[in-house]
Amino acid sequence: MAASIITKKDASAGLKAALAAYGVWGLLPIYWKLLSDVPALAILAHRIVWSLVFVAAIMVLQGNRKELAAGFRNARVAALLFCSSLFIAGDWLLFIWAVNTDQVLATSLGYYINPLVTILFGFVFFRERVGRVQWLAIAIAAGGVLYQVVLHGNVPWVALGLALTFAFYGLIRKKVVIDSLPGLFAETVYLSLPALLFLVLGDVRYTGTFMAGDVGMDLLLVSTGVVTSLPLLWFAYGARRLKLITVGFLQYIAPTLQFFLGVWVFHEPMDFPTLVTFVCIWIALGLYSWGNLAVWKREQALLESEAGPGGEA
Repeated sequence: MAASIITKKDASAGLKAALAAYGVWGLLPIYWKLLSDVPALAILAHRIVWSLVFVAAIMVLQGNRKELAAGFRNARVAALLFCSSLFIAGDWLLFIWAVNTDQVLATSLGYYINPLVTILFGFVFFRERVGRVQWLAIAIAAGGVLYQVVLHGNVPWVALGLALTFAFYGLIRKKVVIDSLPGLFAETVYLSLPALLFLVLGDVRYTGTFMAGDVGMDLLLVSTGVVTSLPLLWFAYGARRLKLITVGFLQYIAPTLQFFLGVWVFHEPMDFPTLVTFVCIWIALGLYSWGNLAVWKREQALLESEAGPGGEA
């Protein structure tokens, strides 16, 4: 949807959808905690299988049945989606494992770092221009991480792992021209065979128990497909109706909610090195956001000057 024809009603609906998406992503640790008795690999396998089912159902109900094959029509697209499926599976697994081993703060840190890693990847892989403010933000964030590593011997590998796997996932998906739901469908198709084999043939110590009498647990496992797919649908709807700068600010909702959950709900310890790292990341993100806002204001001023008095850009 072109920005010039987005109405206030569209923007309002888009904002609500995007807020719902980021809200669900931010509160996911609560959901995974409810499944803490199930091994992380088993949760991942269920998430893959039920996401496949739920995404297919959504697309059929939307009348997009033909798009189910969109990720397989071209060999290059299929290969890239296979690679992206590996990174998103790694990100999902690490996130679930971290939450259920009481490392919610580490997940928050990882997703705070991710936008800065994405900027760096854009420079390295796409030769995108990185401004001085962005370089300063990256340097401050790196300094916060190095503070933990060098002075305290604490490598925040969970946070770095989440930031890198999701950044690589975004890098690959940027090369693929495909909507989010058909893309997720293709990715879960690739992952579903090993996931099903794991659940059917795996040792119960690692697969957990499904349909063994605990209806509540079974419903939670089946609903992993819902909590994976529905926020993506909301995000896709919202992103088409919002300015990119708005989406850029909204992306901090999820790690902020995770931070609050880690500190005030799950009462995870916050030592001084971790606090210093968070403060550095917050300063870096503040600079990054300020830089984006300044660029957006310049672009808006340029558009208005080109349009002229009473004109339309």
